Amino acid sequence: MIIVVTGMPGAGKEEFLQVAGLVGIPAVRMGDMVREAYPASPECGKGLGIGEFANAERERFGKNIWAKRTIEKMGGGTFLVDGCRSMDEIRSFREICERVCIIGIHSPPDIRYERLVKRGREDAPRNKDAFDKRDSREISWGLAEDIAMSDIMIVNVSGLSGFHSASERVLRGLL
Repeated sequence: MIIVVTGMPGAGKEEFLQVAGLVGIPAVRMGDMVREAYPASPECGKGLGIGEFANAERERFGKNIWAKRTIEKMGGGTFLVDGCRSMDEIRSFREICERVCIIGIHSPPDIRYERLVKRGREDAPRNKDAFDKRDSREISWGLAEDIAMSDIMIVNVSGLSGFHSASERVLRGLL
Protein backbone atom coordinates (compact mmCIF):
# COMPACT_ATOMS: atom_id res chain seq x y z
CA MET A 1 0.00 0.00 0.00
CA ILE A 2 1.10 3.55 -0.70
CA ILE A 3 -0.15 6.20 1.69
CA VAL A 4 -0.02 9.62 0.05
CA VAL A 5 -0.06 12.57 2.44
CA THR A 6 -1.14 15.88 1.02
CA GLY A 7 -1.94 19.30 2.39
CA MET A 8 -1.06 22.94 2.09
CA PRO A 9 2.34 24.10 3.39
CA GLY A 10 2.32 24.21 7.19
CA ALA A 11 -0.74 21.97 7.58
CA GLY A 12 1.17 19.31 9.54
CA LYS A 13 2.55 16.83 7.03
CA GLU A 14 5.97 16.74 8.72
CA GLU A 15 4.38 15.90 12.06
CA PHE A 16 2.30 13.20 10.38
CA LEU A 17 5.50 11.72 8.96
CA GLN A 18 7.05 11.59 12.42
CA VAL A 19 4.06 9.63 13.70
CA ALA A 20 4.30 7.29 10.70
CA GLY A 21 7.93 6.64 11.61
CA LEU A 22 6.95 5.75 15.17
CA VAL A 23 4.33 3.35 13.81
CA GLY A 24 7.02 1.79 11.59
CA ILE A 25 5.95 3.04 8.16
CA PRO A 26 8.88 4.11 5.94
CA ALA A 27 8.44 7.41 4.15
CA VAL A 28 9.87 9.61 1.45
CA ARG A 29 9.32 13.35 1.07
CA MET A 30 8.76 14.65 -2.44
CA GLY A 31 10.04 18.02 -1.24
CA ASP A 32 13.35 16.37 -0.36
CA MET A 33 13.60 15.19 -3.95
CA VAL A 34 13.22 18.80 -5.10
CA ARG A 35 15.70 20.10 -2.50
CA GLU A 36 18.26 17.42 -3.55
CA ALA A 37 18.01 18.29 -7.25
CA TYR A 38 17.86 22.07 -6.89
CA PRO A 39 21.54 22.91 -6.15
CA ALA A 40 22.71 21.31 -9.41
CA SER A 41 20.00 22.96 -11.50
CA PRO A 42 20.48 25.95 -13.82
CA GLU A 43 17.63 27.65 -11.94
CA CYS A 44 19.74 27.71 -8.77
CA GLY A 45 22.53 29.50 -10.58
CA LYS A 46 20.05 32.05 -11.91
CA GLY A 47 18.83 32.82 -8.41
CA LEU A 48 15.38 31.33 -8.90
CA GLY A 49 13.79 29.77 -5.84
CA ILE A 50 13.10 26.12 -5.15
CA GLY A 51 9.42 26.52 -6.01
CA GLU A 52 10.24 28.01 -9.40
CA PHE A 53 12.68 25.16 -10.00
CA ALA A 54 10.05 22.54 -9.11
CA ASN A 55 7.61 24.18 -11.49
CA ALA A 56 10.21 24.43 -14.28
CA GLU A 57 10.90 20.70 -13.95
CA ARG A 58 7.16 19.98 -14.20
CA GLU A 59 6.96 22.07 -17.36
CA ARG A 60 10.07 20.44 -18.83
CA PHE A 61 9.41 16.77 -17.93
CA GLY A 62 5.67 16.53 -17.16
CA LYS A 63 3.43 17.20 -14.21
CA ASN A 64 4.33 13.89 -12.56
CA ILE A 65 8.13 14.23 -12.71
CA TRP A 66 8.53 14.47 -8.94
CA ALA A 67 6.39 11.35 -8.43
CA LYS A 68 8.53 9.44 -10.94
CA ARG A 69 11.70 10.52 -9.14
CA THR A 70 10.14 9.61 -5.78
CA ILE A 71 9.16 6.11 -6.96
CA GLU A 72 12.86 5.40 -7.54
CA LYS A 73 13.46 5.87 -3.77
CA MET A 74 10.59 3.66 -2.56
CA GLY A 75 10.80 0.12 -1.25
CA GLY A 76 8.19 -2.66 -1.11
CA GLY A 77 5.36 -3.09 1.36
CA THR A 78 3.51 -0.19 2.94
CA PHE A 79 5.16 3.13 2.14
CA LEU A 80 4.24 6.73 2.87
CA VAL A 81 4.79 9.55 0.37
CA ASP A 82 4.68 13.13 1.57
CA GLY A 83 4.03 16.17 -0.54
CA CYS A 84 1.95 15.22 -3.58
CA ARG A 85 0.90 18.33 -5.46
CA SER A 86 -1.39 16.97 -8.21
CA MET A 87 -3.59 14.09 -9.28
CA ASP A 88 -1.04 13.45 -12.05
CA GLU A 89 1.43 12.52 -9.31
CA ILE A 90 -1.13 10.34 -7.53
CA ARG A 91 -1.91 8.55 -10.80
CA SER A 92 1.80 7.71 -11.08
CA PHE A 93 1.62 5.97 -7.72
CA ARG A 94 -1.57 4.15 -8.73
CA GLU A 95 0.28 2.81 -11.80
CA ILE A 96 2.67 0.87 -9.55
CA CYS A 97 0.30 -0.03 -6.69
CA GLU A 98 -3.39 -0.86 -6.69
CA ARG A 99 -3.90 0.24 -3.08
CA VAL A 100 -3.21 3.98 -2.75
CA CYS A 101 -4.77 5.90 0.15
CA ILE A 102 -4.75 9.70 0.08
CA ILE A 103 -4.65 11.39 3.48
CA GLY A 104 -5.34 15.10 3.46
CA ILE A 105 -4.09 17.28 6.30
CA HIS A 106 -5.94 20.57 6.73
CA SER A 107 -5.22 23.63 8.86
CA PRO A 108 -6.56 27.17 8.43
CA PRO A 109 -4.28 29.68 6.66
CA ASP A 110 -3.54 31.82 9.74
CA ILE A 111 -2.32 28.78 11.69
CA ARG A 112 -0.25 27.54 8.74
CA TYR A 113 1.37 30.95 8.28
CA GLU A 114 2.47 31.05 11.93
CA ARG A 115 3.86 27.51 11.71
CA LEU A 116 5.86 28.25 8.55
CA VAL A 117 7.38 31.39 10.03
CA LYS A 118 8.31 29.54 13.26
CA ARG A 119 9.75 26.59 11.30
CA GLY A 120 12.27 28.98 9.75
CA ARG A 121 13.25 26.95 6.70
CA GLU A 122 14.83 28.84 3.80
CA ASP A 123 11.51 28.68 1.93
CA ALA A 124 9.55 30.22 4.84
CA PRO A 125 7.38 33.17 3.79
CA ARG A 126 8.87 36.59 4.50
CA ASN A 127 5.41 38.09 4.92
CA LYS A 128 1.70 37.32 4.45
CA ASP A 129 1.82 38.34 0.77
CA ALA A 130 4.60 35.82 0.08
CA PHE A 131 2.59 33.19 1.95
CA ASP A 132 -0.50 33.90 -0.17
CA LYS A 133 1.54 33.71 -3.38
CA ARG A 134 3.01 30.36 -2.34
CA ASP A 135 -0.47 29.03 -1.58
CA SER A 136 -1.67 30.19 -5.01
CA ARG A 137 1.30 28.52 -6.71
CA GLU A 138 0.68 25.24 -4.86
CA ILE A 139 -3.02 25.34 -5.75
CA SER A 140 -2.15 26.03 -9.41
CA TRP A 141 -0.18 22.76 -9.48
CA GLY A 142 -3.33 20.83 -8.49
CA LEU A 143 -2.89 20.55 -4.72
CA ALA A 144 -6.47 21.57 -3.97
CA GLU A 145 -7.75 18.65 -6.05
CA ASP A 146 -5.52 16.21 -4.13
CA ILE A 147 -6.89 17.52 -0.85
CA ALA A 148 -10.49 17.37 -2.13
CA MET A 149 -9.99 13.79 -3.34
CA SER A 150 -8.53 12.58 -0.02
CA ASP A 151 -9.81 9.25 1.25
CA ILE A 152 -9.22 10.47 4.81
CA MET A 153 -9.05 14.06 6.07
CA ILE A 154 -7.41 15.11 9.33
CA VAL A 155 -8.14 18.64 10.52
CA ASN A 156 -5.10 19.86 12.44
CA VAL A 157 -6.27 22.56 14.85
CA SER A 158 -6.29 20.72 18.20
CA GLY A 159 -2.66 21.14 19.16
CA LEU A 160 0.30 18.86 18.63
CA SER A 161 -0.63 16.00 20.97
CA GLY A 162 -4.19 15.87 19.61
CA PHE A 163 -2.91 15.81 16.05
CA HIS A 164 -0.37 13.09 16.87
CA SER A 165 -3.13 10.96 18.46
CA ALA A 166 -5.45 11.42 15.46
CA SER A 167 -2.60 10.62 13.06
CA GLU A 168 -1.68 7.46 14.93
CA ARG A 169 -5.32 6.26 14.97
CA VAL A 170 -5.59 6.80 11.21
CA LEU A 171 -2.30 5.05 10.43
CA ARG A 172 -2.96 2.05 12.69
CA GLY A 173 -6.42 1.77 11.15
CA LEU A 174 -4.86 1.51 7.70
CA LEU A 175 -2.41 -1.18 8.76
